[in-house]
Formats: sequence, C-alpha cells, structure tokens
Amino acid sequence: MEGLRIPTIDLVIIVAYLLGILAVGVLSVRRQRMTGEVYFLAGRSLGWVMIGAALFASNISTIHLVGLAASGYNEGLVWGNFEWMAAFTLVILSLFFAPFYFRNRIETLPEYLERRFNAAARSFLAFMAILGALFIHIGMSLYAGATVFEQFFGIDVVTSILIISLVTGIYTVLGGLKAVVVTETIQTVLLIGGSILVTALAIGALSEQGIGTVEEFKAQLKPRQLSMVWSDNSVGLSWYSVLLGYPVLGIWYWCTDQTIVQRVLAARSEHDAQIGPLFAGFIKVLPVFILVLPGVVGYVLYGDQIGDDANQVLPMLIQELVPTGLRGLISAGLLAALMSTIAAALNSCATLFAVDIVARVRPSTSDAAQVRIGRWSAVAVMLLAMAWSTQGDKFSSIFEAVQEIGAALAPAITAVFLWGVFWKRGTSQAAVATLVCGFLMGAAAFILDFKDASGHKLITDTWGIPFMLQAFWMTVICSVIFYVVSKQTPPPPEEKVAGLTWDNPMRALTRRWAGAGTDPRHLAVVLCVVIASLYVLFR
Repeated sequence: MEGLRIPTIDLVIIVAYLLGILAVGVLSVRRQRMTGEVYFLAGRSLGWVMIGAALFASNISTIHLVGLAASGYNEGLVWGNFEWMAAFTLVILSLFFAPFYFRNRIETLPEYLERRFNAAARSFLAFMAILGALFIHIGMSLYAGATVFEQFFGIDVVTSILIISLVTGIYTVLGGLKAVVVTETIQTVLLIGGSILVTALAIGALSEQGIGTVEEFKAQLKPRQLSMVWSDNSVGLSWYSVLLGYPVLGIWYWCTDQTIVQRVLAARSEHDAQIGPLFAGFIKVLPVFILVLPGVVGYVLYGDQIGDDANQVLPMLIQELVPTGLRGLISAGLLAALMSTIAAALNSCATLFAVDIVARVRPSTSDAAQVRIGRWSAVAVMLLAMAWSTQGDKFSSIFEAVQEIGAALAPAITAVFLWGVFWKRGTSQAAVATLVCGFLMGAAAFILDFKDASGHKLITDTWGIPFMLQAFWMTVICSVIFYVVSKQTPPPPEEKVAGLTWDNPMRALTRRWAGAGTDPRHLAVVLCVVIASLYVLFR
C-alpha cells in the first residue's frame, strides 16, 4: 500500500494543532510561581474531571491507536481486555490506594514506600519507575508514532522523532504537571472524537460491501473475532491468562506507576482523588469500540489488500474513508495520543529524579533547585528515549512488546504494594528483598523469552507459559519471598503502619462515608456492573 502523502490543508491543520497545544501548555502556567508543588503536582489543584481525562489520555498512546486496531484485525476484540479489565483496577486505585496517597500528602509513589518501609525501597522503586517510563512510555511511543507518520506522510522516522520530541518536551519541561494535564484534557476530547469518526465511517462502509446485518458481518470474520473471552490462545490471552495475569499488570500500572498515579496525587480533595479514577474507568469502556473494533471492521473491508501486515489497517481506514481536512484532524488525534503519553512520562521522570533521588541525596536542595534539576532530568530522559526509540524495529509487535516489558517489571512492584497496604506485619527487609529479587527474575524471564533468530520463545513456546501467566507466577513467587522474609525479621514499628495500611481490607468497603459529594463506592458498583454486563454481551 502506498503511504499517505499529506495534502496542504491537512498539513496546515496539523501544524496549527502543534502550535496551539504548545501555546496552551506554556500559557496554562504563566501566572503561577513555579514552586516544586506547582511544577510536580499542579499545586494540588486538579478536580475529578481533569484527573479522569488525564488518566485516560496519558494511558492511550499511538501504540494503542495503531496496535489495538492491528490486534483487532489479527485476533479480534480479545485484546480489548487490556481496556475493560483496567476499569476494575481503577476501582482498586479509587477505593484502596487513593485515600492513603492523598491523606499522606505524598509527591511520588516511591515516597510512600519510604514511609511504609525504608529509603532503600524508595530508591529502588524510583529506579524501576524511571526505567519503565524511559523504555515503555516514551521510547516505544516515540517509535510507534514515528513509524505511523512515516507511513502516512513520507517523513523519515528520525525526523518524526525529533519533531515530536521537541514540541512535547518544550511544554512539559517548562510547564510541569499543570501544563501536561491541561493539554491532556484537550487531547482526550480530540482523541475520542477522531476515533469515533473513523469507527462510524468504517461501519458505514460495510453497507457498500453488501453487509447490512450483524449476522452477515459475523459471517465475514474469523471464529471468535468478536469475543472478549475466547481466543485461539496463540497470543497467550486465554480467559484464565487474562483473569490471573492482568491484575498483576493492572495494579502495577494503574495503582503504583508514577506516570499514571501522579494525577491522583495532584487532586484538590480526597473526593476528587477517588472519583477521578472511576471517571477514567467509565471512559475505558470506549476503546474496545473505537480502537479495537475498527480493526475488526477493517479486516472485512480491506483484508484482501492488507494481507498479513496488520499495522496497515488504521492507515488504510483513514486513507480510504476519511476526507481531506478531517484527515488532518485524525492525524492531530494521533499526535494527541502520542504527546499525552510522552508528556506524562517525562514529567514523572523529572519528579522521580528530583524528589526521590536528588532531594534525598542532598536534603538541602532548595525548591527552585529541584524544579531546575527536574527540567534538566526531563531533557536527559527524552534524549535517552529518543536513542532507544530508534531500536523499535527490533520488535515484531510494539504493543505486545510493551506488555511483555510491563510483565517483567510488574510482579515485584505489585506484590510489595499489595502486601504493604493490606498487611501490617510486612517489613522493610521483605520489601527490599522482593523488589530486588523480583526485578532480577523479571529481567531474566524477559531475556529468556526474547525471540531467537527463528522467532521461537523459550518460556512461551517450549514451556507453554505465555507472558500473562509468567507475570502471575512471578507475583506468587514475590509474595512468598515477602511473606517469608517478613516472618524472619522483626515487626515494623508503629509509625511505619499507622495511617499507611488498612486495619482490615474490608474497611474500605464498609466504613461510613462522611465526605461531601457522591460516595465513590456507589460509582464503583455501577462501573463494575457496566463492565460485567459488557463481558456477558461480548463473551
């Protein structure tokens, strides 16, 4: 397929968008004195709408737009589990984690580990979080975006990476979290609107192929391509793999990853900190229909032309169905997704480096110096991510690569946070041992399961354990390490558990609601019922 070559009107729209989002990002903080709390946590001023929109926007990247469409084309809606299962982990964030984070006024997730355990746990988590942001959130997103724009407009990968990095880096480095969240809110609207447009045009085109009913549509699909539960298991997404493995990745990503949770830490009230994630959970219903389903429809419309190169399905839909002018808006939507993810990760890296590393090594570091160090660290991380992003062509599937890297990082972090929040007996020695052992175990598993020259994976293909089940079993091992070491070491002092753990896990669900506004538990029940009903409908 010939790549799209951009008409003048589309180019004008894209350039106007880039300049506009840059101006909005910089001007959003023009009247604020740039203290550490303003730069890293938006002055703790975010309401639940901004928190929810920013959570969604910082999660959805070009990897999702292109990768989920391609996955829908190849296997079907089953990849949408990464979206709908996220709603359940957002409920966990809202009810169990957000209250602790907000009440303790922490700036970073590693800071919580220091209060609950010790400084060593904080430092190691900060190290792991920066690695995750660099390799997953920024590096792979840059490469995915660059390859898309090379295919669309004929701009080479390196040039695309430089342009995207420059624009995103400027407003993130200068404006901090407030600039990131303001631009993310705008980009969420554009992203959802553009995706709905492509989906509507694709479904409308089915009638031109003589397909007028759902049954006629299903007849053109592969078996189980519209099922969220059943797959052929060739991609390791059997129902039990998802049920056991996704909570590990989901709790790590949505409840403990600085890039995501930083929006919750910046809430203006505990109520906003709890309602924001639930709002994001309701928005997460949409991607299955506006990101995965278009790939399924594309299989019916253009399967003969696309063949095995599934990554072409989104560009093909845009080329064939979207008129000039609107095509520029869709391209701007792709940019919106890319820039949101990169900006979120950059600001988080700046926060982690300045607050969790520099400020701890040099406690006398002034507030202004922390902001300055955060900005320069964001520049350094962006440069490293740009270099790493040029290696993206080494992976056969970027979306799957991101999940596999996450599966290597998640087990240790998920285990430490779950035990730390729900078990008072957990000790600092156990936390450090679990983080170190889990990180080494995850790195070893990722290397052993890396495709060899023949495309063979040792753990997945020889041992029959796909990456989702690997994540589950590594979490079990990490939990055993945490429990055994805790039992072999002295109990933590009272100041390490008071206000930092639940006396009883059920208290989050049974305690009397004394706050203003809607009880988050009521919204959580509605969200769970909605997701469960959708699973029944698309089983």
